[in-house]
Amino acid sequence: MKSLKAFLASLASTTLLAVPVAQAMTVQPVVIDLKTSGREMSQVVTVENTFANPLPVELTVQELRLTEDGVAATGQDPGDLLVFPPQALIQPGQTQTFRVQYVGDPALAASKHYYITVAQLPVKLPEGQSAIQILYNFQVLASISPAGIKPQLEVKTAQVGKDANGKPVAVLTVANPSAVHGYLSANKLRLIEKDSAGKEQFRRTLSGPEIQQTVGFGLIGSGQTRKVTIPVELPLADGTVEASISPEG
Repeated sequence: MKSLKAFLASLASTTLLAVPVAQAMTVQPVVIDLKTSGREMSQVVTVENTFANPLPVELTVQELRLTEDGVAATGQDPGDLLVFPPQALIQPGQTQTFRVQYVGDPALAASKHYYITVAQLPVKLPEGQSAIQILYNFQVLASISPAGIKPQLEVKTAQVGKDANGKPVAVLTVANPSAVHGYLSANKLRLIEKDSAGKEQFRRTLSGPEIQQTVGFGLIGSGQTRKVTIPVELPLADGTVEASISPEG
């Protein structure tokens, strides 16, 4: 899943004549999982310049903290991840690979998470020329986990809530008591809604790819209990919901 933020970097000149700088990039993958030792300590992130001008980019790292709704950036780089090269100038139509390697505590007790921000840098314009530069930032979610442990995702509670349009949807509380993070999208999710008389009115099983399309990867961190809204409209606003998770495949 890509996380894309566009920022206005400079204003048009007072003459009201502006020349847009057309640049963009694609980043793959947007989620990486690393281990504390062995071959899986490192992985490559690929950035492609899909437009006609050279693309200067910089990669930075910040640690994440777990929240009730997911993760939040701390703004701090503890130095656990090494990114090489940290900057590059990518020519039009070309691809640059960046190696991400874990260099932190080899005896990590539980998963840790980071954002690697791939930021397009502003281009210095010729003297006397003004332009609106649209700068793109992609955030890659990098997670580190100790080896030999599996996640244990389980639905603790399920209830009927509302989406942004006031439609009834399932709101789940998902827990993971394991020392290793997991992804909701690595599982199947079964939803059942019953009316006040206990009669089933709705049943649907979402596959891993369907979960990823609706809620994203659905990271559930080590020891985290997280609320997840499933944007699938239910037939009843006053019904009861049952939900269960099972391994995909």
